[in-house]
Amino acid sequence: MAVLEALLIEDEHAVREAVAQTLELGGFTVRACSSVEQAQPWLHAGFAGVIVTDVRLPGRSGLELLSQVVALDPDLPVIVVTGHGDVGMAVDAMRAGAYDFIEKPFAAERLMEAANRAQEKRSLILENRNLKASWAAHPDMPSLIGQSAVIERVRTMIRSVGPTMVDILINGQTGSGKEVVARQLHVASGRKGPFVAINCGALPETVFESEIFGHEAGAFTSAQKRRIGKLEYAKGGTVFLDEIESMPLTLQVKLLRVLQERKLERLGGNEPIAIDCRIIAASKADLLQMSAQGSFREDLYYRIGVVSIDLPRLIDRREDIPLLLAHFIQGAAIRYQRPLPQWTMAQMAQWQTRDWPGNVRELRNFADRLVLGVAEGVSDPGKAGVDALAGEMSLPQQIDAYERMLIAEMLTASNGNVAAAADLLGVPRKTLYDKIKKYQLAVGKA
Repeated sequence: MAVLEALLIEDEHAVREAVAQTLELGGFTVRACSSVEQAQPWLHAGFAGVIVTDVRLPGRSGLELLSQVVALDPDLPVIVVTGHGDVGMAVDAMRAGAYDFIEKPFAAERLMEAANRAQEKRSLILENRNLKASWAAHPDMPSLIGQSAVIERVRTMIRSVGPTMVDILINGQTGSGKEVVARQLHVASGRKGPFVAINCGALPETVFESEIFGHEAGAFTSAQKRRIGKLEYAKGGTVFLDEIESMPLTLQVKLLRVLQERKLERLGGNEPIAIDCRIIAASKADLLQMSAQGSFREDLYYRIGVVSIDLPRLIDRREDIPLLLAHFIQGAAIRYQRPLPQWTMAQMAQWQTRDWPGNVRELRNFADRLVLGVAEGVSDPGKAGVDALAGEMSLPQQIDAYERMLIAEMLTASNGNVAAAADLLGVPRKTLYDKIKKYQLAVGKA
């Protein structure tokens, strides 16, 4: 959940106290200042919140503050508060880069609506910046994108069990991000050795044992020299066994023994070799059901499944699709040296209701095609007016507008029943109530 933070600049004591209290009741942490000069310690490009400032101030004015903020970080939202008769000044402020303006006297709801929108925009911008920095620092480290409750639970699990040595089983459909989570766990572990990924379904059974456990010279006809297996090579690191359900039963026995003793013997060798690696396995199948059918060893299942992480399908986290798509499009635009494409709210609504059987991987491939201009179902001549509107809106504004439209549609479909609409949207009821309040939507019964 994003931190709500506000820097308030207002010289009138009573007004400053009232505005600060309103923001604090809305969940914001407020730093209240009586002048621009007093606010200087918090005016920097990394400020994670929003700025609310009066125009007429002692010393430097709110417009001078706005100029300073725009020079520091044009994406840092500034909400300008003007007195009656200063509307012309407010227009000038908007042209100079203000996020919004509020005319005195104003209702608390008007201030909170503007502050919440500004904070969401700020949080999204900073998240995108962090993603870019992460790409630069760790180009091979994929990010776990999303703000849904199910993804937050996965993040909590990673933080909890990542630093431990426990072996982990990741369950999820194809394309749901199992290797992404495995790499996140590896980073969270702090282990300095390599991350070694093995696709058990892609290895022929004839080379499986040699590839994972290694072999001695002369172990078989073509073994001319010793080979170090993946488990031994990953010293101090992590071995990711993807599609472990494809591992031959004969090798499951050997893997179980290695996991229990933390020692292995190379094929053709007799000397036990200690290993120092963490095992993360992943499966798209129900291993317990496979165990009941005799196609997967039950004892191995319980050994690798001490801790299990279940990944949701993309259709179970539809609210993450705008963020995921924005992230993938940004990466594709950088890779292919293409401009960022535009889309309409109607198009996003259509994409968010797709089935996406390939899950996040399919969405990423779609983002590539979108950037390359070859994606299907993108042109929508009947939505010219919406296209024009979207062209004037920033990405956060488009996401907000789409989210409002979708919630309104679900409320209509459920005859204003918030509980039913929450079920249709796949979000907690409290989350939906917060968004209904944010977008000022009418509801019926709970």
